[in-house]
Amino acid sequence: MSNSDHHMQPVNQTQILNLKKITSYLNKINKPPLKTIKSPEGDIIDCVLSHLQPAFDHPLLKGQKPLDPPELPKNRNKSETVIVEGIQSWILDSGKSCPKGSIPIRRTTHEDVLRASSIQKFGRKIHGNVKRDTSGSGHEHAVVFVNGEQYYGAKANINVWMPRVTSAYEFSLSQIWVISGSFGDDLNTIEAGWQVSPELYGDNYPRFFTYWTTDAYQATGCYNLLCSGFVQTNTKIAIGAAISPRSTYNNKQFDIGVMVWKDPKHGHWWLELGSGLIVGYWPDFLFSHLRSHASMVQFGGEIVNTRSSGYHTSTEMGSGHFAEEGFGKASYFRNLQVVDWDNNLLPLTNLHLLADHSNCYDIREGQNNVWGTYFYYGGPGKNVRCP
Repeated sequence: MSNSDHHMQPVNQTQILNLKKITSYLNKINKPPLKTIKSPEGDIIDCVLSHLQPAFDHPLLKGQKPLDPPELPKNRNKSETVIVEGIQSWILDSGKSCPKGSIPIRRTTHEDVLRASSIQKFGRKIHGNVKRDTSGSGHEHAVVFVNGEQYYGAKANINVWMPRVTSAYEFSLSQIWVISGSFGDDLNTIEAGWQVSPELYGDNYPRFFTYWTTDAYQATGCYNLLCSGFVQTNTKIAIGAAISPRSTYNNKQFDIGVMVWKDPKHGHWWLELGSGLIVGYWPDFLFSHLRSHASMVQFGGEIVNTRSSGYHTSTEMGSGHFAEEGFGKASYFRNLQVVDWDNNLLPLTNLHLLADHSNCYDIREGQNNVWGTYFYYGGPGKNVRCP
C-alpha cells in the first residue's frame, strides 16, 4: 500500500448526490441542439427545435407548436429610433444564426447552478421585489408607476449600461413590470429588461432577460427559459445573452425598446424587443389575475443590497450616477407608454415616482415632444449620504 493512499479524502456522499441532481436538472432544461454557437462573452448558445424548448414540457402545452405573432398595438411612434439600438453581440460578432425551425437558447452549465444556493432557488428572484416598502428585504428601487386603470401592456426604451455589482449575491436591473393581484401571495408579474447578475450568469455583462411569477415569487416562475412558461418564437434573440454595445459615461448612448402587450384575440402576453423583433409570449393560463388585465405598470431600476460588509452596498443602479446628471451620464427610460383594452399605445397619466432609498438611488421625470414621458434614475449606492 503506497503512502499516498493514506491521504485520500472520503468522497462526500452529499456532493455526489448534489451533482447527480444538478445533472438531471440540466438534462431537463438543456435540450439537444441542432447546432451550437459560442458567444464572445463565453456563453454557449444552443439552437433547439422550437417545439422542444422548455415551455413545451408544460402539461398544458405538450405536443403543441409556438403560435404566430399577433397584431402589434396601434399608434406606434415612427420616429422612435433616435438612438442606436443595442443588439446581442453573439449575432453581431459571429454572424451566425440558428437553422430554420430552431431557436437560440443560452445553455445552463453546472457552474451556473452551483452558484445558486440550491437547485430550487436557481433562476428565481428570491423574495418578492415589487413591494413598495422599505421593509429591508434588501431590494431597493427607483421607479415610475401607474395604477388605478386596466392595463393591457407597456412599452419603453431603456438605456443600457454596465453597472458595477459588488457582491456575488446582488444584482442590478432596469426593467418594465406588468403587475396584477395584491402584494400578498397572489401577486402576478411579467417582467422584461436588462440585468447584471453575477449569480445567474457568472459575469458582469448587462443581459436581456424576462421573468414571470403568479404567486409573489414563491413557487412559480423563473428567469428567461429556466422553467416551463415563456414560449420563444424568435430565431435570432437568445434570452439571457449579453447586450452590446453598451453606453459609457459622457459618450455614445445605446438603448433597447421593450414592449409587453396582451393579444386581444387569444389573450397571451407577447414581448417585442427593438422595433419589430417579436421574442415570444407568456401563455395566459400561467396566470390568475393577469389572465384578464394588469392593474399596475412599473418602469425603472432595482438592486439588491445585502449589506454584506455591514454598510450599504456600492452596487450601482443604472449608470451608477444620480438622475440630476442627465443625458449621457445618468441612465434613462424614454417614450413610456401603456396599452389600453383596444390595443392602443397611450401616454402615461397620473404617474407616481418612488425612490425608496433616494440618497442611494434617485429618479427624475420629464416630458418633451421627442422622448414623450421619460425619466432619469439610478445612483452609486454607498456614499456620504447613503452609509
